[in-house]
Amino acid sequence: MKRYTKIAWVYFITLVLLAGAYLLSNHANNLNQFSKAAISYYGSSGKEVTEIQKRLKAWGYYKGAVDGKYGYQTYQAVRYFQSKNGLKVDGIAGKQTLAALGLPTGSTSSTANRDLDILARIIYGEARGEPYEGQVAVGAVVLNRVADSRFPNTVAGVIYQSGAFDAVTDGQINLTPNDTAYKAARDALNGWDPTYGCIYYYNPATATSKWIWSRPIIVKIGRHNFCK
Repeated sequence: MKRYTKIAWVYFITLVLLAGAYLLSNHANNLNQFSKAAISYYGSSGKEVTEIQKRLKAWGYYKGAVDGKYGYQTYQAVRYFQSKNGLKVDGIAGKQTLAALGLPTGSTSSTANRDLDILARIIYGEARGEPYEGQVAVGAVVLNRVADSRFPNTVAGVIYQSGAFDAVTDGQINLTPNDTAYKAARDALNGWDPTYGCIYYYNPATATSKWIWSRPIIVKIGRHNFCK
């Protein structure tokens, strides 16, 4: 009887160990999958979190300290940024959110390709239906801001800066650009600037800001006035 009891215990312990190993393996796999989808999240810390906080603070989304710790305030600021910019609202700084912030994502696609895509999206969202030169001009304004120290220094940073573009606010940036928008984006990236260095533009038929009307108009293209 004692022999059978020992054998039963051996089987029981073996099953417990196998179950534990399975659970640990499954947990590790889940963490691995999570790490692929999420780069910085609640509880993270480090340089990337610091950069996230700096940008969110500069754009008015984050009010806390820039300390490199992804706490509740950072989590809420990321959610606020996501909700305002047509992103999945989960409080996780995954690849799409980091790209929107103008931060590296670890993606295999090049920065140049990401810039082309997002520039085409803002052109399509802001200027589809405008003359081709006017579409290139919108892309040029974005690039002129990147080169201006008063604005973020990346294409994504400029485009997603809080309140900068109506197409981001109303979600039109998430529309699929057509070939013309991509061509206009390429021309702008290749140096064509029909605005002669402008960093603002507006439609005089719809603009409500008194401040924008005070800016000196450099050129008019289609329905847009381009100014400095």
